[in-house]
Amino acid sequence: MNIEQIYTSCLSQASYFIEDSGEAAIIDPIRKVDEYIDKANYSKSKIKYVFQTHFHADFVSGHLTLSKRTGAPIVYGPNAEPDYDCIVSSEGDLFKIGKLKIKVIHTPGHTLESCSYLLYNENNEPHAIFTGDTLFLGDVGIPDVAQRYQGISKEELASILYDSINTKIKPLNDDLIVYPGHGAGSACGKNMMKQTVDVLKNQKINNYALNGNFSKEGFVKELTENLPEPPSYFPENVKLNQTGYEDFDLVLKRSLNKISPDELKEIIKNPKVVLLDTRNKKDFIKSHIKNSIFIGLEGRFAPWVGEIFKDINTQLVLICDKGAEIEAITRLSRIGFDNCIGYLDGGIKKWIKAGNNVYGLESIKSANFVDVLKMNKVDILDVRRESEYFIKHIEGAINLPLGQIPTKHDEIKYKNKLYIHCAAGYRSVIAISILRKVGLSNMINIEGGFNQIQQSNLNDNCYNSNSESICNNI
Repeated sequence: MNIEQIYTSCLSQASYFIEDSGEAAIIDPIRKVDEYIDKANYSKSKIKYVFQTHFHADFVSGHLTLSKRTGAPIVYGPNAEPDYDCIVSSEGDLFKIGKLKIKVIHTPGHTLESCSYLLYNENNEPHAIFTGDTLFLGDVGIPDVAQRYQGISKEELASILYDSINTKIKPLNDDLIVYPGHGAGSACGKNMMKQTVDVLKNQKINNYALNGNFSKEGFVKELTENLPEPPSYFPENVKLNQTGYEDFDLVLKRSLNKISPDELKEIIKNPKVVLLDTRNKKDFIKSHIKNSIFIGLEGRFAPWVGEIFKDINTQLVLICDKGAEIEAITRLSRIGFDNCIGYLDGGIKKWIKAGNNVYGLESIKSANFVDVLKMNKVDILDVRRESEYFIKHIEGAINLPLGQIPTKHDEIKYKNKLYIHCAAGYRSVIAISILRKVGLSNMINIEGGFNQIQQSNLNDNCYNSNSESICNNI
């Protein structure tokens, strides 16, 4: 028996390769499926089934492509209604993988069709459970209102989820290995642990959904309170996963279109085309093309693209470091952004060599910003999430989370200069690039963000704090 977790950190998503006696199964594959096929070839096994825990909202799955290339049928849990041929299983159905068995456990709540897969070893003993977005480590999947179930509220979904977890998962053996669908950073949960594998015994102690500290009513309130609206691309991803999508290889071939500097000058005259700069933030700060939007591959690239641009059909032209074009297109495709019309051939260097202008971005080190703050009252924009801001922030700083800036930038008011920060310096550069495109100026990026500001000798009285802990995510 061989179980491999394939973790895609940009999405905080886990898929699984299970193999025994020359047969294999894949659970929740991502869109580019070569890795799964390579693993099957290496282990000299045949992919027998492609299991889906639910219709994913945060990424486009690779189930259709994988099924097409291997002949393996797609398996969903009860209540699934896809627009393509597949196996819609029933509660308790068993699927054999070599000497192993996989049992379907219907665990609705995150979505109505959500299910978990219980794996039995060669001795017919429960060995592991693949929980998808039903149960995370330290957390559970939020009610997926992106699917817009008619007549079912988020509170009702949360109530259903409570029953699923407590009647279907909690009674299972303590030594059962838990393999979740996501880890920390995913928008499908609220407060996941950083680790991505655990045993059920630990979760019965450390997970609020399993440790008995909440009644059903308390659980529903805890799960649904201050629940943000899902990113705009979530419903579109659900639709693609439910109805079908274009194979990644075709998307890649179409998107790898070289665009010369002269061609780019004409293309960007179209206001519907977005120039997306994927380079390192330091390089963007130093020099970039006017009105380009920065979202660097160094960070959580794909989720931020989805939150910023909203529409998965947005026409994109990429500015990349040499050799990074395929990586950028691959990550975009994972969330359904398939409308990349090409990339700048030769990158920013060729643009400059052709005699075109570039622009810099004013930036200040955190220590220097602290000196400014001690001497002057300045306007500060904090683009971290509300939860991060609530934990601790600079007194007087205005909070507007990055994801809200495209639609709420007109609410930003300042007198002379606006100092902008996030946690570590990634989101703030994205924010400034968006704000400059809509016409704002005199903005200064704070390098290193709030994490480094805290390490300075700034008087604690300058902070408004509710806790000592700080989110360190970029």
